[in-house]
Formats: sequence, structure tokens, C-alpha cells
Amino acid sequence: MIEVEGLTKRYGEKVAVNGLTFTVRPGIVTGFLGPNGAGKSTTMRMMLGLDRPTAGDVRIDGRHYARLRDPLKYIGALLDAKAVHGGRTAFNHLLCLAQSNGIPTSRVREVLDTVGLTAVARQKAKGFSLGMGQRLGIAGALLGDPRILMFDEPVNGLDPEGIHWIRTLMKSLAAQGRTVFVSSHLMSEMALTADHLVVIGQGRLLADLSMPDFIARNSRAYIRIRTPQPERLRDVLHGAGVTVVETGDGAFEVEGGKPEPIGELAAEHRIVLHELSPRQASLEEAFMRLTAESVEYHSRSGPPPQQWGDGWRKG
Repeated sequence: MIEVEGLTKRYGEKVAVNGLTFTVRPGIVTGFLGPNGAGKSTTMRMMLGLDRPTAGDVRIDGRHYARLRDPLKYIGALLDAKAVHGGRTAFNHLLCLAQSNGIPTSRVREVLDTVGLTAVARQKAKGFSLGMGQRLGIAGALLGDPRILMFDEPVNGLDPEGIHWIRTLMKSLAAQGRTVFVSSHLMSEMALTADHLVVIGQGRLLADLSMPDFIARNSRAYIRIRTPQPERLRDVLHGAGVTVVETGDGAFEVEGGKPEPIGELAAEHRIVLHELSPRQASLEEAFMRLTAESVEYHSRSGPPPQQWGDGWRKG
């Protein structure tokens, strides 16, 4: 379990993390979301003792990270897959980590096999592709067989097979009762992986909810209906006290409710339906709605400003 209480980090006048309080519990995959600049990386670094909080506290299974003996046996983390000495082989990189934490050499071979790098174990890390480096970083996180795992952008550089593999791995680790905390900008992947979400914006906590509750609270749920008899259906629904919004092409939207009563009403009046489906926003849409006011960097659409000059356009 990871317990974060009142966590704050200031860099001069800038407040990167502002009074965060949440708990990452075992047995589920907890997703950590926020726009660029929200303070996610700073928060994860403070969890691992890499940055010192200005205020607040972080405890790993009840203890501060700095007081953990052989910390890799308690918490494994992937924050930056590039943080590897390029002149070391994959095996030797993991061996150094293992020896510093009292982990047997046999475990190095086990995790290399787990992440699929056994065949390149004696190759130097500087020759690894982005995806191979990512797998090596994941191997390092798994090395101590810890009860708590943290992953920052774990699918970065992985091919589709690798993405499916890491998704399955994280779910299996949680199913074993471990604490799994993962940060990612890929909403489609997070929607398939996370059970619970912690969302921050501008350093503040915006949400700490289960995945279904987060989407339900930050999106519009409705029923879409399409029929070749729109006038009849509209009259029947109005007569039953159902408010509809016409969207064109014989389609309607009904806020809330369930599709079954509408289908039964249409059948009773012999109205043909081509579509009757409940709709809800995706995780990405719900996230964008919640964090709209917390985005620090906004992209500009359309052509570049004229004053940037011809040199910019030719670049």
C-alpha cells in the first residue's frame, strides 16, 4: 500500500504538487492521470525518495522509502527506461541492482525470461531499441519480487504484442494481491488496464474514484434511437412522457433511463427500430471534460501566426 498525505512540492514560487492526499491499495490496478505539467512525475519521484517534499508525507507499507532495507524487495519502479548504463549488458545491469539489494543471481535470469530478454541478456544496453529498453526497465522493477509496483508510461516503445503483455502482467500482479500504480497518457490503454483512477491537475487532486464511477460522474449518458418512422416514434415517446432530442437522419437521443422500456414501447406501436443503444463517454472524453481547466499547455490549431515569418514555414 502507498499512503500519500498532504504531499506538497514547491520549486521557488512554483507549486508543482499541492496538498495531495490519496491511498494506492493492493489487489487492483490504480491509474494515475493528469495533463502535462500536472505533477505526476514529481509525485512519483517523491514516493521513491528521489525528491524531498516541501510538506506532507509518503509511506510505503507504513514506512518512509529511505528507511526501507533492500527497498527493491518492497517496491519496484519504472520511471525512466533510459536510466541504464549503456556499456553494461542487460544481465550485468540487473545483477548490479540485485547485489545492492541482497537479491540472488538466479532472480536476474528469472526476470529476464519474464520480460522476454533472455536471448539478448549478454548484449549491451546501448544497442537496445526503445521497446527492449522498456522491457529491461520492467525487469528491474520486478527484480525484488516486490509487493508494490510503480510504472510510468510502461507501454512506451512497445509493439502491440508487448502492450498486450504488459497489460496482462499488471492485471496478474494485482490479482496476486500486489499494489500496482501506473501512470500513462494513453487513455485507451488505461481504460483496458486500470480498476481505479487518481487524477490530478495543476498539482491538486481532482478525482479518486473507481473507473466506472469516474466515467459516470464526468460524462453524459444517453440512449440513441434510430428509426425510419421518426414522427411516429416521437409522438409515442412524447405521449409516454419521454423527452427526446432529434439529431437528424431519423435519430433521437434520450437522456438517462434504460433502453428496454423504449424498445417495448416501440414494439407495442409496431414501430421499426434500426438502432437502440445506450451510450456513454469514453475515458478520454471524461478525462478531457474533468481536466479542461487544468491544462497548462494548450495546442494551437490552424496556421502559425504571421509574425513568425517565412523562416518558420520553410523550416
